[in-house]
Amino acid sequence: MVVIAVTGKGGTGKTAVAALLVRYISEKTSKVLAVDADPDSNLPDALGVEVERTLGDVRELFQVSRDSLHDKSSWLEGKIFETIHEFENFDLLVMGRPEGEGCYCFVNNLLRGILKKFMRHYDYVIVDCEAGLEHFSRKTIESADYIIVVTDTSRKGLKTARKIKELAKELELNFREIFLVGNKVAGDEAKRVIKDFAKKENFVLLELLPYDERVVELDLKGEPIVNLPETSEFARRVRFIAEVLTGWGE
Repeated sequence: MVVIAVTGKGGTGKTAVAALLVRYISEKTSKVLAVDADPDSNLPDALGVEVERTLGDVRELFQVSRDSLHDKSSWLEGKIFETIHEFENFDLLVMGRPEGEGCYCFVNNLLRGILKKFMRHYDYVIVDCEAGLEHFSRKTIESADYIIVVTDTSRKGLKTARKIKELAKELELNFREIFLVGNKVAGDEAKRVIKDFAKKENFVLLELLPYDERVVELDLKGEPIVNLPETSEFARRVRFIAEVLTGWGE
């Protein structure tokens, strides 16, 4: 199993990258699990699918029902299985909104073991993260093999990328590599900004993604990013990223 975490400041295009990675990797293997770990939960829309239940729903229900349950682990495992939505080429798990008040230590401990058990059935797990890598810090999701930090040329985007790199090391995620992907890169000056930042912060610069009007158009129309045509340079370069991460392009 290979876990790929895609993260970055909101608005940098990380969900678009995650969705296209799901699209391209699932072309080669049906054992792909997409995980929406961002509280904004935009990945289903980007993939063009709908979900009815989230892991957050299960967590809340468990908090209410736990005292009446005889076998808490089995109950929780069954409910988590119901939140894994099966589609033609991939499965999808939406983590849901952050929990409310109260202690969730017990349920999170159970979630770790059960999710680890489920995820081992997949060849690739692609996680659309929030910038804070929350589910990795709580170890709800197993350590990532590859971390992709998506950034634009904005000061906030670059600052967030730097913080994510620092956090990944602090958490000792045991990752194979942490990559930087520049997005919305238009012109030589933008390329220079991203390349200089990658060099200064000791990032492996994986790819520079161009600003693409078709990506903006799909977003404005509320259409899935996976509908991006193969003629798109943006799509072509994300396919290259998928080939690097899987080794299929070698």
